[in-house]
Amino acid sequence: MDQAVQNSYVEAKKLYAKYGINTDEVLEKLGRIKVSLHCWQGDDVKGFLFKDKQLSGGIAVTGSYPGRAETPEQLRQDIEQALSMIPGKHKVNLHAIYADTEEPVDLDQLEPRHFSKWVDWAKQQGLGLDFNPTMFSHPKAEEGFTLSHSNEEIRQFWINHCRASRKIGEYFGKELGQPCVTNYWLPDGYKDTPVDRLSPRVRLKESLDEIFRDEISEAHNIDAVESKLFGIGSESYVVGSHEFYLGYAVSRGKAVCLDAGHFHPTEVISNKISSVLMFTERLLLHVSRPVRWDSDHVVTMDDELLEIARELVRGDMLERTHIGLDFFDGSINHIAAWVIGTRNTIKALLRAMLEPVDLLRKAEDQRDFTSRLALVEEFKSYPFGAVWDYYCAVHGVPVREAWLDEVKKYERNVLLQR
Repeated sequence: MDQAVQNSYVEAKKLYAKYGINTDEVLEKLGRIKVSLHCWQGDDVKGFLFKDKQLSGGIAVTGSYPGRAETPEQLRQDIEQALSMIPGKHKVNLHAIYADTEEPVDLDQLEPRHFSKWVDWAKQQGLGLDFNPTMFSHPKAEEGFTLSHSNEEIRQFWINHCRASRKIGEYFGKELGQPCVTNYWLPDGYKDTPVDRLSPRVRLKESLDEIFRDEISEAHNIDAVESKLFGIGSESYVVGSHEFYLGYAVSRGKAVCLDAGHFHPTEVISNKISSVLMFTERLLLHVSRPVRWDSDHVVTMDDELLEIARELVRGDMLERTHIGLDFFDGSINHIAAWVIGTRNTIKALLRAMLEPVDLLRKAEDQRDFTSRLALVEEFKSYPFGAVWDYYCAVHGVPVREAWLDEVKKYERNVLLQR
C-alpha cells in the first residue's frame, strides 16, 4: 500500500475517533454491503434473446459510444473489468433478454437452464445475481400494455413470462446461496388522458396475484414491484403508480422498489425510505440520477445520493434494503459508467457511516438544532476521502482516479477491437 495513503488514513482515523467513530469497524461494515450492477449498461439494453429487435416500450438509450458488448461472453468480460475497479463483493442484475442460449425461445418459455452459464460465472466470481422480467421491446408489448392488457391472451403471455422469471430467480438464489431480488416493472399506460383509470389497475392486480400464487422462499427469491410516474408513450397515465404498488406490496408482503428517477423532478426518494420500511419488510432501491424528465443518468455524488445513504445509515435500514443501480448511458465508455456510478454509491454510504449519528440524534432530541446543523455541516469537510482511498487500497482496486487509466487501456485493447 502506498505510504501516503496509509499515513492519511491514520490521521483521519484519529479525527473520527474523537467522536467515537471507529473507521476500521465502519470499513468492515461497508465491505458487507452488496450493490447490484445492472447488466444493461454494458450493451445499451439490447440483450441477446432477440438480437435484431429495436428498443420499445418506453426504453431509449442516447449515444453510440464504441465497444458495447455484443455477446454474453463480452458482457461478462466487461463486468469483470468494472468489478476489478470497485471495492467489495457485489451482485449483477440481469434482465430476461440476457439469456445465454442459442435455442430459439420466447419470454414465456424461459427456464433456469437458459441462464446456467450466468450462474456458473457468478459462482466463479463469487457474485450474487438479481433478475427482472423483460416487459418491453417485444411484439406483445407494442400497444403499451402487458399485465394490464384488455386482451386476455396477451395478458396471459406476460403472466407466464413473470411466473417463469420467479422460477429463474429462485434458481439463482438456490445455486448461489443468497437471495435473488426479482423486480417487476412494466410500461403499461396511456399517452393521453384515459376515461377509465380503474379497469387496467384491476387487471394488473389480478395478474400479479396469479404471478405470485406459488410460494417461494425468500431465502431464494424476493419479489419487488416498481412504480413510475410517467414514461415515453405513457405521459398521462401509468397503471403501476407509486400508490398502486405501495398498496399492493403492503397487502401482499412484497418489497417496494423506489427508483430515484421515477418520480416528479422535484420529488425525491430519500424522504420515502423510512415511511415505506415502516410498513414493508424489505425495500429495493434503484439508484439513478434523474435530469428533468429523463430518469437514467450515471450516478454522481449529488445531494440526493448522499441523502439516500444518510437515510439508510441513520435509520439503521441497510439490512432490510437491497441496493441496485439503474442507468444506461450510451454516450460514454460503458465500463466507466459502471465504475463511476458504483463507486459513488459506495462512497456515499461511507460518508454517511462516518457521521456521528448518535450525537446528532441526541442534539435533535434535545432540540439543540444549532449543534445539529453545525455538526452536519462541519462533517461534510472531514477527511472521508482518506478513508475511501484506504478502503480501495485494502481491496486491491485503483485509488482515486487511477481507475480511469485502466479503463482507457481496456478500451484501446479490447473495446475498440470489437
